[in-house]
Amino acid sequence: MTTTNRTTGPKTTLQKAAQAVGAVFLLVGVLGFIPGITSNYEALSFAGHGSEALLLGIFQVSILHNIVHLLFGVAGILMSRTHGQSRNYLLYGGVIYLVLWLYGLIVGHDTPANFVPVNTADNWLHFVLGVAMIALAILLSRNTRTAGTTTR
Repeated sequence: MTTTNRTTGPKTTLQKAAQAVGAVFLLVGVLGFIPGITSNYEALSFAGHGSEALLLGIFQVSILHNIVHLLFGVAGILMSRTHGQSRNYLLYGGVIYLVLWLYGLIVGHDTPANFVPVNTADNWLHFVLGVAMIALAILLSRNTRTAGTTTR
């Protein structure tokens, strides 16, 4: 009896998408620590709404926010090794980003509860990311056959 290792061989489109999303998150996490790409870098704090650092001059970031991006990126790259993990990464990651979008809408931007921190630009980016990741998980999971199955 032979077994197949699903971490080798050609990647499915879903796996490539999860890997690409993970790579983008990893890149964003790194860019958040680079002065110039992150404006007001000297105001970068560990967490909280007081961090006035802005990635690309638009998105409010903190050290914690950047670390989350780095971890999300590593998770995407590692989970892209199998089709099922790729789907879970995109689906549940998308759900997390939609929850973060709701959090950003509900919590005041200048309150201590805004520990991530997020601003209006972050909120809408989180919405788009959540919807896009869920859409990728659903659309790229369709009509996927495992090795050895046949259709008539």
